[in-house]
Amino acid sequence: MGFRCGIVGLPNVGKSTIFNALTAAGIDAENYPFCTIEPNVGIVPVLDSRLDVLSEIAKTKKTIHTQMEFVDIAGLVKGASQGEGLGNKFLGHIRQVEAIVHVVRCFEDDNIVHVDGSVDPVRDREVITMELVLSDLDTVEKRLKRTQSQAKSGDKAFKAQAVCLERLYDILDGGKVARVYEAQSELEEKLLAEMCLLTTKPVLYVANVSEDDVLEGNEHVRALQAAVAEEDASVVMIAGSIEQELSQLDAEEQAEFLNDMGMETSGLSRLVKAGYELLGLQTYFTVGVKETRAWTIPVGAKAPEAAGKIHTDFEHGFIRAEVIGYDDFVKCQGEAKAKEQGLMRVEGKEYVVADGDCMHFRFNV
Repeated sequence: MGFRCGIVGLPNVGKSTIFNALTAAGIDAENYPFCTIEPNVGIVPVLDSRLDVLSEIAKTKKTIHTQMEFVDIAGLVKGASQGEGLGNKFLGHIRQVEAIVHVVRCFEDDNIVHVDGSVDPVRDREVITMELVLSDLDTVEKRLKRTQSQAKSGDKAFKAQAVCLERLYDILDGGKVARVYEAQSELEEKLLAEMCLLTTKPVLYVANVSEDDVLEGNEHVRALQAAVAEEDASVVMIAGSIEQELSQLDAEEQAEFLNDMGMETSGLSRLVKAGYELLGLQTYFTVGVKETRAWTIPVGAKAPEAAGKIHTDFEHGFIRAEVIGYDDFVKCQGEAKAKEQGLMRVEGKEYVVADGDCMHFRFNV
C-alpha cells in the first residue's frame, strides 16, 4: 500500500464526484448535504510509466503497481467539533488516515447549492481548519488536565508532558494548527503520536474547478493559493467533471482526451505526485520474469526497511541488497548486461535507497 488519504471538505464542494472519478467507484454524489455518511474507501493503482518500461524489458508475466487508498469522509460543517452534522463521527474517521486531501470548491454553478450560499474558498478552508483545531483543542485540554494531576506526584515525565501540552494548548487556542509545533524531545514526539491530533496530519488542497479553468485557474484558486502560502501547502487543480469522463475511458482514449484538452497529465496523476511529495515517499522496483512490482517507501529509507516492505523476514534477516539504478537498467536492457558492465552494486544495511532503484534482497531466517 502506498498511503491512505482522507478526502474532506464542506458539503457540495465535489468531494464525492472527485472520489468517484479517482476510484471509479460509482458512489452517490447528490446535490444535498451529508450524502456521504459512512466513509467510502477506494484503492487505486499509482500508475508509474517506469514500471511499464521495466516490465517490457523483463518480459514479465505480471505487473503490480503500488497503490493508494482514498477515504471519502462526509462533508463537515461549522460546529462539527461540537457534533453538528454528525461531526464527531466524521472527525473520528479523519484520525485513521495518514494525510488529508481538502477539496475546496472553486467553481460557480447556480444549479449546485453551497452550504453557505456563496463560493468563497478562503472562508471554506477556514471553516474546516477551525473545526479540526477545535477538536484537537478539546483533546489536548482533556489530556492536559489529567497530566497536570499526575504531575503533582513529582514524576519528571509527567511534568515534561504537562509543559509540552501547555505549549500545544496555547498554539491551538490561538487558532493555529498543531503542525507548527516543534517537538523538543523524543518524549514529546511520542506524546504527539499517541494523541493522533487531526491538525498534525499533512494537508493537500484540491481546488475543484470547472473545465474552462482547469489549465489557468481562476480568482478563487488564486485566493486559495495565497491563503495557504503560510502553510507551505500545495494546491492541485482538478476539474471533477473531466476526471469523471477520464475514469470511463481506456488508456489510449485517456491520452487522446487529455491531448484534446491541452493537458499533459490527469488530475489523479497530479494528486498522487503531490501526495508523494507531501508525505516524503518514493518508489523502488523488483524486476523479474514472474513479476515486476513497484514498492512505496519513505525518502531516506535504508535497504533493510525497503526489504521489509516485501516481508518482515526480509528485514529481520537482511544480508545485502543487489541494486541497479533505473536508468542503468533501461540503458542495459536488463539485469544481465548491467551486471556485465559492473553497474549492479552490492549494498549493505546502511545503504539509503534512491528513487527508482531496481533491487534484489539476500536474507536468511
